[in-house]
Amino acid sequence: MKTLHKGIVMALLAAALFGVSTPAAKLLLGQVPPLALAGLLYLGSGLGLSVWLLARLLIGKEQMQREAPLTRQDAPWLAGAILFGGAVAPVLLMTGLAMIPAANAALLLNLEGVFTAVMAWFVFHENFDRRLVTGMALITVAGGLLAWNGPQADWPVLGALAVVAACAGWAIDNNLTRKVSGGDPVQITALKGGIAGSINLALAVYTGWSPAAWSSLLLVGIVGLFGYGISLVLFVRALREIGAARTAAYFSSAPFIGAVVAMLVFGAVPGVVFWVAALLMAIGVWLHISEHHEHTHTHEALAHEHAHLHDAHHQHEHDFPWDGHEPHTHFHVHEPLIHCHPHYPDLHHRHRH
Repeated sequence: MKTLHKGIVMALLAAALFGVSTPAAKLLLGQVPPLALAGLLYLGSGLGLSVWLLARLLIGKEQMQREAPLTRQDAPWLAGAILFGGAVAPVLLMTGLAMIPAANAALLLNLEGVFTAVMAWFVFHENFDRRLVTGMALITVAGGLLAWNGPQADWPVLGALAVVAACAGWAIDNNLTRKVSGGDPVQITALKGGIAGSINLALAVYTGWSPAAWSSLLLVGIVGLFGYGISLVLFVRALREIGAARTAAYFSSAPFIGAVVAMLVFGAVPGVVFWVAALLMAIGVWLHISEHHEHTHTHEALAHEHAHLHDAHHQHEHDFPWDGHEPHTHFHVHEPLIHCHPHYPDLHHRHRH
C-alpha cells in the first residue's frame, strides 16, 4: 500500500503543477507565438533540470547513484516519447490555446488520461477492472461537462481538435516513458525538455520568430521548469510505482486544477455544472484510490537496474561494499518467485491476468 500511496501523491503533485501551467501559458501567448512558446516551455524544463543534474553530480558520486542512468536499450522508447510528447503535442496544445478559452482547453486535457489508460490497457496489457473503468469514465464525464457547458462555450472546432490531438500525443508519450521509468526521472525529463525544446524553438526561428523581450523568455522558462519539468519528474516516478493507466487517472485532475486557476485569473464564476463535475471527479478519483488488487502471481526471472529498497522483491546479495543506505541503485537479479499480496503495475508487477 505504501507504493500505491507514494505513486498517488506524486501523480497528484504532477497534476497540480501542470494544471497551473495551462492558464499561465494562456497569459503568455499574448507575448510569445504558439510554436515559440512550446519550445521555450520545454527548453526551460530541460535547462533547469540540467542544472539540477549538474549540481547533483557535484555533490558526489554516491548521491548520483540513487537513480539508475539510462542505457542504450532505453533509447528507442525515449526517442518515441520525445517525438510525440515533446515535439508534436506541445505545438498542438499551444495552437489550440491560441484559438479557445483557457478553461475549456484545460478541461479538454482530460482526454490525455483516457487515451493513456486505453493504450495502457489494450496495447501494453496493464490490468484493469470495472472499478477502474468506472472511475476513469466519471473523471472523463466531469471534464466533458465543464468543457462543453463552461463559460464562452462558442469556441472553434479546430482549436478543440488541436488540443485533443495533443492529448493523443501525450498518451503515446506516457506509455513509452513507462517503459524507461526505472531510469533516472530527472535525466529522462532533462533530455525530453532539451531536445524537444530545441526542435520547437528552431522551427519557430525558421518561421520568422525572434524574441522581443527577454523578460518574457524568463517567465516562460520558469513556467516550463515547474509545469513541464518538475511535473514530469514526479509523473515518471508515479509511472514507476503505479503504472501508466492509474497515473493518468490521477493526473486527469490537472485540467480541473487548471480550470479553477483560469476561472480565478480570467474572472469567471463557477456555477452549478462546475460543482457537479467536481463531485463526479472526486468520486472517480476515490474509486481509483480505494482499489484493492490482490492475487497469487508469478515473478519470472528478471535482471535490471533501478533505485530500490530491500523489500520482499529485492532479497539479494551485493558483490560490492554496501553501507546499508537505501534506496540505492545497482544491477541486480530477481529469482523466480510466486506469492500473493496487494500490488499494482509497478516495475515488478507487469504480468498478464
